[in-house]
Amino acid sequence: MSTNKWNPFLKPGNGSRDMRGFIALLEERGQLRRISAEVNPDLELAAISDRVLSVGGPALLFENVIGSEMPVAINLMGTMERVVWSMGLEKAEELEDLGERLALLQQPRPPKDLNETKRFASVLWDLLKARPDTDLTPPCHQKVINGEALDLDTLPLIRPWPGDASGVITLGLVITKDPETGVPNVGVYRLQRQSPQAMTVHWLSVRGGAHHLRKAAKLGRKLEVAVAIGVHPLLVMAAATPIPIQLSEWLFAGLYAGEGVRLTRCKTIDLMVPSNSEIILEGTITPGEELNDGPFGDHMGFYGGVEASPVIHFHCMTQRNNPIFLTTFSGRPPKEEAMLAIALNRIYTPILRQQVPEIIDFFLPMEALSYKLAVISIDKKFPGQAKRAAMAFWSALAQFTYTKFVVVVDSNINVRNPREVIWVISSQVDPQRDLFVIENTPFDSLDFASEHIGLGGRLAIDATTKIGPERKHEWGEALSRSEELNSKIDARWNELGLDDIKTNEPDPELFGYVMNELLAQRANKKF
Repeated sequence: MSTNKWNPFLKPGNGSRDMRGFIALLEERGQLRRISAEVNPDLELAAISDRVLSVGGPALLFENVIGSEMPVAINLMGTMERVVWSMGLEKAEELEDLGERLALLQQPRPPKDLNETKRFASVLWDLLKARPDTDLTPPCHQKVINGEALDLDTLPLIRPWPGDASGVITLGLVITKDPETGVPNVGVYRLQRQSPQAMTVHWLSVRGGAHHLRKAAKLGRKLEVAVAIGVHPLLVMAAATPIPIQLSEWLFAGLYAGEGVRLTRCKTIDLMVPSNSEIILEGTITPGEELNDGPFGDHMGFYGGVEASPVIHFHCMTQRNNPIFLTTFSGRPPKEEAMLAIALNRIYTPILRQQVPEIIDFFLPMEALSYKLAVISIDKKFPGQAKRAAMAFWSALAQFTYTKFVVVVDSNINVRNPREVIWVISSQVDPQRDLFVIENTPFDSLDFASEHIGLGGRLAIDATTKIGPERKHEWGEALSRSEELNSKIDARWNELGLDDIKTNEPDPELFGYVMNELLAQRANKKF
């Protein structure tokens, strides 16, 4: 683990972890570009950002946005490197260390030895430190706008794609709480402008906010909703991490950060929000009141459909002085959401091993939308194990519910190397024996490939070496060279005059990121 838990701009314990501190860090490290030229939030801003993001370029701060006095920050998490920095780390590998500590919270048995006991005690101490803190003088309450004076049109709501229905909030934390237990839920859902005081919220029926709305409907109550805009990216990461730990997202964010999140109570509703937020919107949903939401360009690379969605009526907006609006946009990868998914993949790995011990490693390729296809490796011990592992994967964590394809390979295959994965599928799979489909399972409503929206099939591919009754003839032996020979050649490489030829391939998981960084350096003069 890095000994520097947090970067120098965000010192633990001083309550200064906010988006402005992260922007300062990016600027210090040459990863932020300020744009003073006038830019239109309707189509133009996202198009500029998309072009910069596609070559691994810097985060952008648009300082002159037509129709609003607020600057717009975008692409803050547009590279894997910046996502890692947002977690207070320096290397992507450190994310798995974090995942291992979080996995201990799901330990199904008592610690087996003294070392494991110490590790478990350390995580429990982290849990105590992660408890939220209350801020009585929050920056987010420096300006208060109530009632008819509230005007959503003062916000620089972007419209990313020509077919999008309206302006949107995309990186706001949508905060609700269970009407019965009071346990909060924090999610990142798209919000569409419907009027100067109202927006629709687009959430799946399985999400926490939707669950709270159903409970409120049974109790005959309105559901209180707060939207926090312009928070530190770490809070976005925590809200986007649906893992099976019975913790509030605030406590989970504190575990990520190494200290408690500073919260404050809303002005007009009984909800707690991050005190360093740039903007807070306060409102209510009346159960049963819906308006058409969409169409919008989504992460699948297509326009989504029009859906009746709950309406939030806002009656109060609080702000920091001179607030900065944080936003992003969806679309075919690479996008910011894909970079977040790569980081979460790293964090999930130890947690998944905790849930399904036979899984050695797994990978969700960005090109497969970071969740539609998974490659998992197992240490195969018995016939039929690949099918069991695929079934276990689909049910291990909630976010894998919508994974359409699972490829199961042996432990000697690098799941992050597409050359190895394609080779093993081509050489070790017989379609009539090694494919199995599960029909009519709950599915992603944004996936138009399904015959029925919200209901679709899943496919598992057993690309493992076949053993026992799985084969009826001798199985070929894979070509390989001894480690002794490889080591000997390594030692002689310079002697052979081949020192300028690099033979170690980059980690394919980060290959796109590395290439983007190289392209960004080459094109830097254009930014």
